[in-house]
Amino acid sequence: MKSANPEYWDFYRKFRRRMIAFGESPQGRSHRFREILMLGPDLLHLCIHLVRDPEVPARHKAKLAAAIAYFISPLDLLPEAVFGPFGYLDDIALTAYVLNGLLNEVPEHVIDRHWAGTKELIPVLRGIVMGVDRTLGKGLWTRLLKSFNRNRLPPV
Repeated sequence: MKSANPEYWDFYRKFRRRMIAFGESPQGRSHRFREILMLGPDLLHLCIHLVRDPEVPARHKAKLAAAIAYFISPLDLLPEAVFGPFGYLDDIALTAYVLNGLLNEVPEHVIDRHWAGTKELIPVLRGIVMGVDRTLGKGLWTRLLKSFNRNRLPPV
């Protein structure tokens, strides 16, 4: 499903190119967050397509729209203008939590038909959520995201 909005495709393509360039750079190839950062464009793509899908409940669409707005906003916890590619880590983490909230309520085929990533989505989300919990601590991150998503991924 292709978005009719050329601004989206411009942002998505630029974002993807930036992440690929980072991933191929000497700094990116050896960085511990490389794989998570490389997922950013695919997670954003998924959110944009899910927010347009008629099978996604309205309350989830509102959360998806908020995650998209946070992703493209220059004002966030880790601004991209200051932190470069690492500035997307908070955007990716928030998006993973929002998508996690969909998993039990939206049929898997609905989510799968919009996933452009090369890896399985659920393990990807689980890895991001667990990584954030380990890095920031469960309590802090949970409090920050309470308004976005109350559901948690099951433990591994």
